[in-house]
Amino acid sequence: MFTPGHLHRDNNDRPEHMRLLPPFSVDFYYEIRKDPEQGPMLHMRLVGEVDGKHFEEEFELHRDVAFNFASVATRIAARHGLHPNASPVMRGHDEYDKVFADIRAKLNAQPGEPVNLDHIL
Repeated sequence: MFTPGHLHRDNNDRPEHMRLLPPFSVDFYYEIRKDPEQGPMLHMRLVGEVDGKHFEEEFELHRDVAFNFASVATRIAARHGLHPNASPVMRGHDEYDKVFADIRAKLNAQPGEPVNLDHIL
Protein backbone atom coordinates (compact mmCIF):
# COMPACT_ATOMS: atom_id res chain seq x y z
CA MET A 1 0.00 0.00 0.00
CA PHE A 2 1.45 3.35 -1.10
CA THR A 3 0.99 6.78 0.41
CA PRO A 4 3.46 9.60 -0.29
CA GLY A 5 6.50 9.00 1.91
CA HIS A 6 5.52 5.42 2.78
CA LEU A 7 5.21 2.02 1.11
CA HIS A 8 3.98 -1.06 2.96
CA ARG A 9 4.60 -4.59 1.68
CA ASP A 10 3.65 -7.93 3.17
CA ASN A 11 2.72 -11.40 2.12
CA ASN A 12 0.10 -12.08 4.79
CA ASP A 13 -2.40 -13.15 2.14
CA ARG A 14 0.25 -15.09 0.29
CA PRO A 15 -0.66 -16.23 -3.20
CA GLU A 16 0.36 -19.72 -4.23
CA HIS A 17 3.72 -18.66 -5.73
CA MET A 18 4.77 -16.93 -2.46
CA ARG A 19 3.93 -19.70 -0.01
CA LEU A 20 7.52 -20.95 0.02
CA LEU A 21 8.74 -17.56 1.25
CA PRO A 22 8.92 -16.75 4.95
CA PRO A 23 6.16 -14.42 6.11
CA PHE A 24 7.20 -10.80 5.91
CA SER A 25 5.87 -7.33 6.56
CA VAL A 26 8.05 -4.36 5.64
CA ASP A 27 7.42 -0.62 5.75
CA PHE A 28 9.53 1.77 3.67
CA TYR A 29 9.46 5.34 4.96
CA TYR A 30 11.26 8.02 2.99
CA GLU A 31 11.80 11.76 2.97
CA ILE A 32 14.16 14.29 1.49
CA ARG A 33 16.60 15.88 3.91
CA LYS A 34 18.83 18.84 3.18
CA ASP A 35 22.47 18.25 3.99
CA PRO A 36 24.44 21.53 4.20
CA GLU A 37 27.37 20.03 2.27
CA GLN A 38 25.78 17.36 0.07
CA GLY A 39 22.47 19.06 -0.77
CA PRO A 40 19.24 17.04 -1.02
CA MET A 41 19.52 13.48 0.29
CA LEU A 42 16.95 10.69 0.18
CA HIS A 43 16.58 9.35 3.72
CA MET A 44 14.91 5.95 3.93
CA ARG A 45 13.94 3.86 6.94
CA LEU A 46 12.97 0.19 6.61
CA VAL A 47 11.06 -1.37 9.48
CA GLY A 48 9.59 -4.82 9.49
CA GLU A 49 9.64 -8.49 10.19
CA VAL A 50 10.86 -11.44 8.18
CA ASP A 51 9.90 -14.85 9.49
CA GLY A 52 8.97 -13.34 12.86
CA LYS A 53 12.29 -11.49 13.32
CA HIS A 54 12.09 -7.70 13.66
CA PHE A 55 14.54 -5.38 11.92
CA GLU A 56 14.97 -1.67 11.38
CA GLU A 57 17.59 0.08 9.26
CA GLU A 58 18.08 3.56 7.85
CA PHE A 59 20.15 4.82 4.96
CA GLU A 60 20.67 7.95 2.90
CA LEU A 61 21.37 8.32 -0.78
CA HIS A 62 22.71 11.37 -2.56
CA ARG A 63 20.29 12.98 -5.01
CA ASP A 64 22.33 11.63 -7.93
CA VAL A 65 21.69 8.02 -6.92
CA ALA A 66 18.42 8.31 -5.01
CA PHE A 67 16.64 6.35 -7.72
CA ASN A 68 18.79 3.34 -6.83
CA PHE A 69 16.85 3.04 -3.55
CA ALA A 70 15.17 -0.23 -4.59
CA SER A 71 18.51 -2.00 -4.96
CA VAL A 72 19.68 -0.83 -1.54
CA ALA A 73 16.34 -1.71 0.10
CA THR A 74 16.40 -5.18 -1.49
CA ARG A 75 19.92 -5.82 -0.13
CA ILE A 76 18.83 -4.73 3.35
CA ALA A 77 15.75 -6.96 3.26
CA ALA A 78 17.92 -9.87 2.04
CA ARG A 79 20.33 -9.31 4.92
CA HIS A 80 17.36 -9.86 7.24
CA GLY A 81 16.18 -13.07 5.59
CA LEU A 82 14.05 -12.09 2.62
CA HIS A 83 15.30 -13.70 -0.58
CA PRO A 84 16.34 -11.04 -3.14
CA ASN A 85 14.05 -12.56 -5.78
CA ALA A 86 11.12 -11.91 -3.41
CA SER A 87 11.90 -8.23 -3.06
CA PRO A 88 8.97 -6.43 -1.51
CA VAL A 89 9.94 -3.37 -3.53
CA MET A 90 9.42 -4.89 -6.96
CA ARG A 91 6.26 -6.85 -6.20
CA GLY A 92 3.34 -4.67 -7.20
CA HIS A 93 5.25 -2.58 -9.71
CA ASP A 94 2.45 0.01 -10.02
CA GLU A 95 3.07 1.15 -6.44
CA TYR A 96 6.84 1.11 -6.98
CA ASP A 97 6.25 3.48 -9.92
CA LYS A 98 4.31 5.80 -7.58
CA VAL A 99 7.22 5.82 -5.09
CA PHE A 100 9.65 6.59 -7.91
CA ALA A 101 7.45 9.46 -9.16
CA ASP A 102 7.01 10.79 -5.62
CA ILE A 103 10.77 10.80 -5.00
CA ARG A 104 11.35 12.48 -8.37
CA ALA A 105 8.84 15.20 -7.44
CA LYS A 106 10.34 15.69 -3.96
CA LEU A 107 13.81 16.07 -5.51
CA ASN A 108 12.51 18.34 -8.29
CA ALA A 109 14.15 15.97 -10.77
CA GLN A 110 13.11 15.89 -14.40
CA PRO A 111 12.25 12.61 -16.18
CA GLY A 112 15.30 11.46 -18.10
CA GLU A 113 17.63 13.68 -16.10
CA PRO A 114 21.15 12.23 -16.30
CA VAL A 115 22.27 10.37 -13.23
CA ASN A 116 25.85 10.51 -11.97
CA LEU A 117 26.76 6.92 -11.13
CA ASP A 118 30.03 7.84 -9.39
CA HIS A 119 28.34 7.82 -5.96
CA ILE A 120 26.70 4.36 -6.12
CA LEU A 121 27.25 2.37 -2.94
